[in-house]
Amino acid sequence: MGFKSGGHYLPDEPVVLDEYAPGHAARMRIHELSEAEALASLGSAPDGLSHAEARRRFDEFGPNRVEELRREPPVLRLLREFIHFFALILWVAAGLAFFAEWSAPGQGMAKLGCAIVVVILVSGVFSFWQEYRAEQTLAMLRKLLPQQVATVREGKLVQLPSEGLVPGDILLLEQGDRVPADCRLIEAFGVRVDYAAITGESRPRTRVTAISDGGDLIHGRNIVLAGASLVSGQARAVVFATGMNTEFGKIARLTQTAGDVVSPLRKEIAHLSRVIGIVAVGIGLLFFTVGRVVGVPFWNAFIFAIGIIVAMVPEGLLPTLTLALVLASQRMAKRNVLIRHLSSVETLGSTTVICTDKTGTLTQNRMLARELLLGMQRVPADAAKPGELVDQNEPLFLGAGLCQDLKQIEQQGGTVLLGDPMEIALVELSRRAMPEASAHRRLNEVPFDADRMRLSTVHDMPAGPTLLCKGAPETVLPLCDRIHLDGDARPLTPVLRARISEAQEDMAEHGLRVLAFAHRPLDAEWHHETLEQHLVFTGLVGLEDPPRQEVPEAIRKCHEAGIRVIMVSGDHPRTARAIARQVGLVRSDAPLLLTGEELSALTDVQLRLALDAPEIIFARLHADQKRRIVEALKQKKHVVAVTGDGVNDAPALKSAHIGIAMGITGSDVAKQASDMVLLDDNFASIVNAIEEGRAVFENIRRFLTYILAHNVPELVPYLAFSLFAIPLPLTPIQILAIDMGTDSLTALGLGVEKPDPQVMRRPPRSQRQRLFDWTLARRAYLFLGMIEAVAAMAAFLFVLHAAGWVYGASLSTQDPLYLRASTACLSAIIVMQIVNVFLCRSPDRSLWSTGLLGNPLILWGAVLEIGLVLLIDYTAFGNVVFGTAPIGREVWLFMVPFAVAMLVLEELRKRRVRARIAS
Repeated sequence: MGFKSGGHYLPDEPVVLDEYAPGHAARMRIHELSEAEALASLGSAPDGLSHAEARRRFDEFGPNRVEELRREPPVLRLLREFIHFFALILWVAAGLAFFAEWSAPGQGMAKLGCAIVVVILVSGVFSFWQEYRAEQTLAMLRKLLPQQVATVREGKLVQLPSEGLVPGDILLLEQGDRVPADCRLIEAFGVRVDYAAITGESRPRTRVTAISDGGDLIHGRNIVLAGASLVSGQARAVVFATGMNTEFGKIARLTQTAGDVVSPLRKEIAHLSRVIGIVAVGIGLLFFTVGRVVGVPFWNAFIFAIGIIVAMVPEGLLPTLTLALVLASQRMAKRNVLIRHLSSVETLGSTTVICTDKTGTLTQNRMLARELLLGMQRVPADAAKPGELVDQNEPLFLGAGLCQDLKQIEQQGGTVLLGDPMEIALVELSRRAMPEASAHRRLNEVPFDADRMRLSTVHDMPAGPTLLCKGAPETVLPLCDRIHLDGDARPLTPVLRARISEAQEDMAEHGLRVLAFAHRPLDAEWHHETLEQHLVFTGLVGLEDPPRQEVPEAIRKCHEAGIRVIMVSGDHPRTARAIARQVGLVRSDAPLLLTGEELSALTDVQLRLALDAPEIIFARLHADQKRRIVEALKQKKHVVAVTGDGVNDAPALKSAHIGIAMGITGSDVAKQASDMVLLDDNFASIVNAIEEGRAVFENIRRFLTYILAHNVPELVPYLAFSLFAIPLPLTPIQILAIDMGTDSLTALGLGVEKPDPQVMRRPPRSQRQRLFDWTLARRAYLFLGMIEAVAAMAAFLFVLHAAGWVYGASLSTQDPLYLRASTACLSAIIVMQIVNVFLCRSPDRSLWSTGLLGNPLILWGAVLEIGLVLLIDYTAFGNVVFGTAPIGREVWLFMVPFAVAMLVLEELRKRRVRARIAS
C-alpha cells in the first residue's frame, strides 16, 4: 500500500500482509483485513496508542474535525448590509439630496445627503457587528458540550474530545453515540448503525467484526463511518481516518452551504419593516405631490418628502432584535440552558405543553438500591453484605455487576464509572455484596432497546458460558420457567409468579424503580437466536431516585403560567405515578394513566381525546410512542416542548416545536436532534428557559413601542408644515440625530430588560398573536406618540411666539430664531423619550413598580441622551452639523409639564389595564 500525505491511503500495489508497518493503513481495503491485520496496518494494538505517538500523529494529521465550509467573505457580508431594503431607500434619499444641492446650491441639501450616508454606514456596520457577534456567541456556547469519546491509550480508558482523535486510536462506542471518525470494528455486540447523515438512508444496518469480501468501503460490514450513530449495541473500534479524510469530510467538501433559516419572528419584523418603509415612501411622495399642488416651493416640498422617509424608516430595528436574542441565549447559558438554534429563543415563549421524562429530569438521577426480592424474601439492600444471604443468591449480584454497559474511565482520582446511573447503582450493590468477585469475560450480548426493555449478556464463567439478564419485570418474567430458591433452580409456579408481581407492584407504589434479574447456564453449542429462553428468575431490585428539590416549585410555576406538564416515562406505571405525586405533577387520586401497550390500542382520535384529561401520565412507552404523543398535541394546536436523552427520543425531539436534550446523560444523537440542551438535566431549567423566552418576545414589543412612538413627533412637524403656514419645526438631520443617536442605547436597553415578575403567571401567548398588533400600534402611535408630538410642537411654537413671531411669517433656515425654535422641538422629543423609555419597561406595571434602576443599559442610555442633546444644543460643532442654536432655561422648564403629563396619563392608562386584567 502507498501512503499519501494528509491521511489519504491509496493502493498502488497488491497488499502483502507481512509488510504492514506503522503508518501504512490499507484505507481503501481495511474492511478486507482481519482485526489483527487492521491494527497492524495502523501501527496500533488492542491497548491503543501511547500518548507520545498520539501527539505525534495529531501534529501530522491535525484535529479530527470537518473544516468549516467556506462561507461568504466577511467583506461581502458587510457590503450586503448597505443594500437591503431600508438602506436602498436611504441611498435614494441621499442621492436626491446631493442632486438637489447640485441643482440649487445653498439649500443645505449636501449636508443632509452626507448625514444620510453616515446613517447608512453606521447602521450597516452595527448590523454586521451584531450578526457576527451572534455567530461567535453561538459557536462559543456550543463548545460547552464538546463530544467526548471513550478512548484507549496505553491500556487505560480515557475521555477525550473527539477533535483529539488520531488514526490508530481505539474507541469504545455504545448505543446513542455518534461515531466521531471512520473506524474498523474489532469487537461488536449487537451493533446497528444509522447512516442517514451519510447516505440519507435511515434504516439501521447491522455491523460485525468479520472480514468483508470486497465491495466499497462504505458498504463494509465491519466499518462504521464518521457521522453515523449507534442505534444499539456496544463496540470497540480502531480509527483509520479522521477529519476531512473521512467519508463525511468528503461529503462536506462537496456540499454547498445552505441558506440560514429565518425564524418566524424575524420574518415578521422584516415584513413590518417593509410595510413601514413602503408607507414612508408613499406618504413622502403623497405630500410632495400635495405640496406642489397647493403651491409649496419645490425644494421645500422636496425636503419635506425626504424628512418623512427618514422619520419613518426604523433603521435600528433588526440589529436590536439580533442583540436581544443573543443576550437572551447568553442569559440562558448562565441558567444551564444551551440554545443550539437562535430562533428557538422566541418559540419558547409560546410553549403550552412540556412532555418530560422522569428519570434525571424530575428526579436527581442518583440512584441507590433500596430493596431486594431474593428468592421470595424481601430484604433491604443494606442487608446485601458478604455472607450466606449473598452466597445463596449469587446469580443476582453477578447480574447486577456484569450485565451492564458502563465504561470505566481512568482519571486522576482513580477509576470512575460512566453511564446510566441505574447501572452504576447496581454495580455498587454488586461490589458491596461480592467485593472479591473476579471479572468474567463477555462473550456476547443481546442489547437493550426501548422495545425489548431488557439487556442480556453472555459471560465465560468457571462452570461454563452463562447468560445474565436484567430488565423490566414484565419483559423478563415471561421468559422464566424456573426460580432461584435457596441456591437451587425450582419450577416457577403461577402462585410464585403472582407473589413476584405483588412485590413488584408494592415496590413501584412506593416510588421505586424495579428491575428483574434472571440467568441461564448455556451449553457449549449455544446460539445467539435462542439465548433468552427458559431463564431462571433470580430476584428483583428496587432502586430509589429521589425527586429534585426544585422541581415541585417549577411545576407550580408551570401551572400558574398556563403550561401543562405531561410525564412520558419508560418506567413502571406505579413508579411514575408515585413520583408524579411527589413533585406535584398530579394531585388527584386517579389521574389517567396510560401504558405503551394501552396507547398502542388507541386510534389517533382516541389519543387526542384522552389528552383532554386534566391529569395524564404515560408510562412504559416504546420507541415511537413519544413522537406520536407530540404529534397528537400539535394537532390540538399546542406548542410542544419535549425532553429526551436516548436514540429513540430523536424523532420526538425533532417533531416537537422545542426539542430539549439532556446535557449530562443525553446521547449525541439526542443532542444533535434538539433545539436546546439542559446542561444540568434539570426540569427547573426548562421553566427558566421558558421565562427567558417569554421575556424576549415582550422585550421586542417594548423597544418596538419605544421606537415607533417617536416616529409620530417626527412626522407631525412635517404635516403641520404642509397644512399650516409655519416654518418646518424639525429638519431631516435632526430626525437622524434622534433615530441613530439619542435613542439607540435606550432602545437596546429595553431589548435586554429582565423578565417581568408576573410573566410566568400569565397564560402562554397565542400563536396568532402578532408582534405588531392594534394594541401596540394604538399605544405607540395614538397615545405616547401623540403626547410627544404635542410637546414638541408646543416647544417649537413657544419659542417662536416668545420672540414675537407672527403666524404666516416666513423664516430663513439660518435665522437665529428658527434655529432656536427647531432646537426646542428636537430637545422636547428627546426629553419625552427619556421619560418614555422608563414607561415602556412594562405595558401595564406602574413606574413605581418597575422603578428607575434595575437596567444599567437604560440608565446609561438616558445619560447618553442627555449628553448628546447638550452637545447638539450648546457646542459650535453640534450647532453647525445639526442646524441648532442654544436655548434658554425657560424652554427647558416649559417642557417639564408635558413630561409630567405623559407620565401621569400613562400611569392612568396602566391602571385601567390592570383593573381590566383583574376583572
